[in-house]
Amino acid sequence: MPQLIHRHSEGIFIIAATPFCDNGSLDLVSTDSMIDFYLESGVSGITILGIMGEAPKLGDIESRDFASHVIQRVDGRVPTVVGVSGAGLDGEIVTFSHGRWCCRCHGGADAGAYNCN
Repeated sequence: MPQLIHRHSEGIFIIAATPFCDNGSLDLVSTDSMIDFYLESGVSGITILGIMGEAPKLGDIESRDFASHVIQRVDGRVPTVVGVSGAGLDGEIVTFSHGRWCCRCHGGADAGAYNCN
């Protein structure tokens, strides 16, 4: 069962990098190693696709694939926060709707962090 974020949540929520292969594709093998390291180190939660890093450079499909992969790897062991950001509302609404669908059907993200530039 996922651990939901609420006003009494505390601890360290790591802001994870988005690993890439030399050809520019998502490096999901390194992603798994990174997530395992964070979990073994005792983080309280994991935040992915924040606005200060690589997330704004990813396409919708890449963002969804990365979020789905991380959520499956974490498997509800700690809360997962998925950033949803961009220059307009249309793409974010679609992505956020997908995130809600992901929560209902696949034990997805425990929270979404929304920012419209």
